[in-house]
Amino acid sequence: MYPDPISVTRITSIGAGPIGGGWAAHFLARGYDVTAYLHDTSETEAFHSILNTAWGSLTDLGLAEGASLDRLRIVTDLEQALEGAQFVQESAPERLEIKQSLYAQMGEVLPPDVVIGSSTSGLTMSEIQAKCATPERCVIGHPFNPPYLLPLVEIVGGDKTAPDAVVWAGKFYEIAGKAPLLMKKEIPGFVATRLQEALWREALHMVANGEATPEDIDIALMNGPAPRMVSQGQCMAFHVACGAGGMATNLDQFGPALKLPWTRLEAPELTRELRDRMVDGCNDIAGDRHFEDMAAQRDREIVAVLRALREARLG
Repeated sequence: MYPDPISVTRITSIGAGPIGGGWAAHFLARGYDVTAYLHDTSETEAFHSILNTAWGSLTDLGLAEGASLDRLRIVTDLEQALEGAQFVQESAPERLEIKQSLYAQMGEVLPPDVVIGSSTSGLTMSEIQAKCATPERCVIGHPFNPPYLLPLVEIVGGDKTAPDAVVWAGKFYEIAGKAPLLMKKEIPGFVATRLQEALWREALHMVANGEATPEDIDIALMNGPAPRMVSQGQCMAFHVACGAGGMATNLDQFGPALKLPWTRLEAPELTRELRDRMVDGCNDIAGDRHFEDMAAQRDREIVAVLRALREARLG
């Protein structure tokens, strides 16, 4: 029913924000023709800013043959944006009524063999596809920010999604240079975001209780687990840490510690005081640096990590 993923050359990217713009940049860097749908022409300047920031990092990493910003077309008419699309990446605002309306329109306009991937981070595909006439080809394709650099994309269907659409999306994203994770079932928050949120709740508790500042937390992560996780995820880090005994030794020796009251899985009350501590702490870390400068530095450092990983894995 669906075309060979390797035959896809034309992408429609919906959305002008950091995710929509980031996806457009990623697909352009991989050599695709991209039509970007913006809701209004007033979004054009901000969209180009995102695109230009991304393009510098993507150029440093290495562009695919034929990749060019000249292969981008920007339109504000949805039907025009969908003309000739062989895949659609939807990154509209996280409001259910907006997405349902979009999918209702796309379900009528797009040929049924064009898969639609949603970048949503908080909604389920079962909700999004509810008003779509062709829900079987609709999947979640949830990236990590910035999507033009971080490889992960989490893929899952909704109640009405055809299983072969999920498989097709996984193959397509892999061809498009991503690291696809095909989820076993539809759950709120997917996999990576749920793990990230658990870490975030712990951080908020420590700030709320005066146990650590935002700077303390970031120092601990950046100089502890984060560099190791670039090479090994949480499971393999603990497996390798215990020598020849692996995970069995880890669980047998340290399993009882799981019952210690270290973690606080419930989110703390977001009081005004906690809110101000977090805001003030992050402003202290940022100092007088502008957002665009901090984003550019983040991207330079991610590029350096990706390059180092590429070299280490090839060696």
